[in-house]
Order: sequence, then C-alpha cells, then structure tokens
Amino acid sequence: MSGWRTHTGKAVALPLASVDTDQLIPARFMSRPRDAGYGDYLLHDLRHDGDGKSKPDFPLNRPEAQGASILVARRNFGGGSSREAAVYALADAGFRVVVAPSFGDIFAGNAVNNGLLPARMSPEDGDALLAALGAGPQEATADLHARTVTLGGITAQFTLDDAQVEKLVNGWDDIDVTRQHAEAIAAHRAALAADRPWLWPRQD
Repeated sequence: MSGWRTHTGKAVALPLASVDTDQLIPARFMSRPRDAGYGDYLLHDLRHDGDGKSKPDFPLNRPEAQGASILVARRNFGGGSSREAAVYALADAGFRVVVAPSFGDIFAGNAVNNGLLPARMSPEDGDALLAALGAGPQEATADLHARTVTLGGITAQFTLDDAQVEKLVNGWDDIDVTRQHAEAIAAHRAALAADRPWLWPRQD
C-alpha cells in the first residue's frame, strides 16, 4: 500500500448522520472475492430503490459526483458492525478521505490500515464544508501533516494521532508497524531464551 502526505480531489457531500457499516456494504455482497472489488456495492441500498434501480437524486449518483475521492458526512460515520469490507467499499470506489465529526472506532482503525483518512473535525467545521458543497462537488485538499482540509475559502482542522499519521504517510498497517521493531523484538527473544531456556522446546 502506497503512502501519501497530501491528497487533492473532488469532494462530495453526504449530509447523513449515523451511516453505519451495514449501509456502507450490505452483508449479502461480502461473499464477493476481495480482488473482484467492492466499489459497486458502496451504499448500495441507499443508492438504489426496491427494484434495484439507481436513485438519480442520491448525492453519489449524480453525474457531477463521479470520480469523487473526498466524502463529507455527518456524525457517527462507520458505526455498527466491525466489517472491514466497509472500508474496502469506500477505497474501491475511489475514496481516500472521509470527513465527519465522529467515527466508529473500529471503522477508523480499519480505514487508516487501508490508506483511507478518517478526518474527524468539529460539527461546526463539518457543517461549513457541507454548506460549501451545497451547490455541488468541488475540489478539496487534505494535508496529513497540517491536519487540514481545504475547500474553497475554508481551511478546517481535523484530529488524528501521530501514530495514525505515520501509518498513512508510510502506507503501513499494524503488521508493518510491528516490523519496524524487528531488531528489538529479536534481541528481546534472544535475551529471554538465554535467561529462561526452559520456555523453548528442546532441539533433539
């Protein structure tokens, strides 16, 4: 997974609260192989009517929203079940940034591990970005080091801890972070083996 420091792309508004992981990727689509992609199923049941027809007035279905990579939503984005496929659906649909006042904790962790920024900001700043997008999608830039999202004349701060920034910048997941301490782990293992040899199986 490649890392990034800044991302500039089309921002689109999704002015809904409590969009949970079941809505982001309905369970019936999760049997699809990961390498086949989940992007087509992102928010499927919100984007389609009961007959499976696309709703033309849904924000992500509008022609001007095509190619968007920054999503601005309301509070409690990604709550619900722990399915990582919710993040896969967003990433496969081309999104690199989701802006919201709050996120489900597990969703936010999964997002960072997959290169997707969960940009948590104040409800007031989130509302300002949504208002700016009221006339339609427009270009925005997310900066990891500055922890800002800039859209039009608005620059809004988001919160993200240093460890999560490091993971996004370097394209790391939790396993990659552990590998950065390989020498210390090996040294500790060697010292433990010397001090407590009875912990290790006999080499007969």
